[in-house]
Order: sequence, then C-alpha cells, then structure tokens
Amino acid sequence: MEGKVTLNEKEQRRIIVLNEVEKGVITGIQAAELMDLSLRHFRRLLSRYRDEGVRALAHGNRGRKPLNTIGEKARQQVLKLASTRYSGFNHQHFTEKLAECEGILISRSSVRNILLESGITSPRKRRPPKHRSRRERYPQEGMLLQIDGSPHDWLEGRGPHLTLIGAIDDATGKVPCAFFQEQEDSRGYFLLLREIVFNHGIPVALYHDRHSIFELASDKLPSIEEQLEGKVPITQFSRLMEELGITSISALSPQAKGRIERLWGTFQDRLVSELRLAGARTIGEGNRVLGYFLSAYNRKFATPASQPGSAYRQVGEKSLLNQTFCFKHQRTVGSDNVVRFEGHRLQIVPTNGRASYARCRVEVHERLDGSLVVYYQGGRLTTMPAPPEPSVLRAKAADPVVARVTSPTGFYHKPAPDHPWRRSFRMYFNRRVTNSLNI
Repeated sequence: MEGKVTLNEKEQRRIIVLNEVEKGVITGIQAAELMDLSLRHFRRLLSRYRDEGVRALAHGNRGRKPLNTIGEKARQQVLKLASTRYSGFNHQHFTEKLAECEGILISRSSVRNILLESGITSPRKRRPPKHRSRRERYPQEGMLLQIDGSPHDWLEGRGPHLTLIGAIDDATGKVPCAFFQEQEDSRGYFLLLREIVFNHGIPVALYHDRHSIFELASDKLPSIEEQLEGKVPITQFSRLMEELGITSISALSPQAKGRIERLWGTFQDRLVSELRLAGARTIGEGNRVLGYFLSAYNRKFATPASQPGSAYRQVGEKSLLNQTFCFKHQRTVGSDNVVRFEGHRLQIVPTNGRASYARCRVEVHERLDGSLVVYYQGGRLTTMPAPPEPSVLRAKAADPVVARVTSPTGFYHKPAPDHPWRRSFRMYFNRRVTNSLNI
C-alpha cells in the first residue's frame, strides 16, 4: 500500500488546474500561464500526473535525508565545545572560533539550531528593535573620534575590577587605541590621546560625555590672578585639547554616542570570552590579550570611509609633545627658591644667568611618568630635590601619630583659596552687616 502524500498549497492549486485541463475546460497554454510554467514543462507534469496521480506533484527529494546533513558526531562535538571550552560565547563568536581554532566549518544558523535544540541559548540578550534614524558617518577617517571608558568585571572575578579606556573612529568604526587600567581618570585619557597622536596624528574633533574630566568649566574656583585676567578655569584635558587644536563636542545623552556604546556591548561579550579563554588574571595579561583582539576586530568590523585619505594632522617634532601631554600647574616660588607641589619640594638652581627666581610665577609640569619639570616664561629651569624643613623633621621624630595624620611626604593638607580659614575677619564682618541691613 502506498504511503500518504502531503501537498502544500501551491501543489494543491496545480492539481485543480490539471483537473480543469483533463475536463477540457482550459487549454494547455492557459494552464501553463496559470501555473507560471513553460508549455514544455507543463506537458511533462501533465504526463506524470496521468501516470502517477497526485504523487507526481510532490518533489522527488521529499522525505529524503539531505546530502549536506551534519553528522551526529559533529553535532556532539559542537555541543561538547559549547558547554566546556567555549562556554559563554555567543552564537556568532562561537561559530568563528569553531572555524579558526577547531577546523569545524559550520554556518552560524546551523550552529544556532544545534545549540537551541539542546537548550543552549545565546548569553547575549538583545533588546527589541526600535525605530531610529541612522546618522550619517563622518566622511573621512580622523575627523571625529568618540572616546569613553567602560568599567566592567572584565576578568570575571579572576582579577581586579578594571576600566577599559578606548576610542572609535566615526567614519570607519576602527578602534585606534584601547587599554585597561584600574579606573577612569584624566591620566588614562591623556595616555589614550597620546597614543593616537603618536601613531595616527591629531584628530579634528573628540566626541565625549559630560564627565568632569572633559567639562570646559571645572568646579574649581578661579584664583585671584585668573579673576584679574578674566580667565575661566578649565580641566587639564580641556587644556590639552585646546593646545592641540582639537574641537571638543559633548554628548547630551548616552544614545547620542551610540557608536562607542555599542562597541562596549560587543567588547563585553566577545572580549570577556577571549580573556576567559586566555585565562587572563592581571591587568598586564588583559592588555596583551586586548592587543591581539583589537587587530582582529579592526580587520573584521572596520568599514571604508566614504572619502579616501586621512583627516589626522601630523605632528612635527614628537619629542616636544612631552610639554603638551602633561598636567600643568601654576605655582609661586618661595623666597628660598623652592617650589612646593603636592608634598614635593623642588629647589631651583640658578639658570640662564639668573641667580634667583623668588616670588616668580612658574609652571610645574607633572608628566605622565610622574616626573616634575619647572618652566618659567617658556624656558625650563634646572631643579633638584630640596631638603625637608626642620619643623617637619622634628614632628616626625617627636610624635609618630602626627606623622601618620600628615601626607605621605610629611606636610599637612593645604586649604583651598576660598576656604573660610583664609577669609579675613573684615570680609566676614562686612558680609554680616550687609545681610543685617538687607542691602
């Protein structure tokens, strides 16, 4: 007894047309047009229908096992790798690793079907789609870089909690630089921009959030000199961008800088898996894995810009950039030609034929390696460590408790210029009188 034949809707419509031809209601040419077939193919189909009946309309391969079916051994190998070595990888990333490291060439859809049939879902949860208008990319590489930091448990408890500092080019989606450090701070962004400038050039603009590191006006009150000169205090990174001629653009929301936010989502999925696969436990090991990961990421995901060439501005003497990539602080030289800065005492040696710089306003450059350099009117001064004051030595020797409450260098915290202790009694008295008279 012949088995049952299941026909789809298209095949059922063809049976109706064939029966109409058999009854003589329509001609073969009309039937071929209705079924969107050539007249020759219609005649073959009609001949088979007369010999085999409805079974002639079913495809000959129906019910047969496809030749490209993935074998049970390969399926079990994929499931074993997905639950052991590559546990936590998303479907696309896992498929790439199967081809690169295991030599198993299977499409992503096939890998996905194998895993879903066994109840292994992708660890990355995707939000439902929303309608948004896509912004046009900048036309040339180097015209706009988005920079940001991503604090995350990158090592998944195997090591310290790290922050990834990085940048992405808006035109190409290429990541010119990224690295791990303990926290998001100004020094990290100084190092990021220095690597970009040294390796690629000076970008036209930087797009960032409204973090206090980037804000143009800092919370620090202006000094008396700044008030007299009409200057507004700015952050160190804002000063760095001004000196390099880089335009600063602040994003009003995380969605506005969506390109780098999506980059962090990709890194928190793929990079975390790569760090786990490599067994990284320290910040040094993490940065080594990140170096290889960035090269592969840029080769795979970077897109060509709409305009050829580069908008990066090349720098001339790179050695002079040390005077730019540093933290600059204004200080007044003491009567003993000593500059005090953050617990350090720098003795100025007679330089450029000048014997004394007492009461001069100098600029202390705190370089990224921690060294201190003093400049006066654009010229570098020769300095040496100054011996500590006798009062500090006596305090350390007399009372160890006092030494513990002081700074690591042995000096007390210096109050801010607007601290109440620095305000004179006359200013306080005049303010009280004014408030009492409601003037």
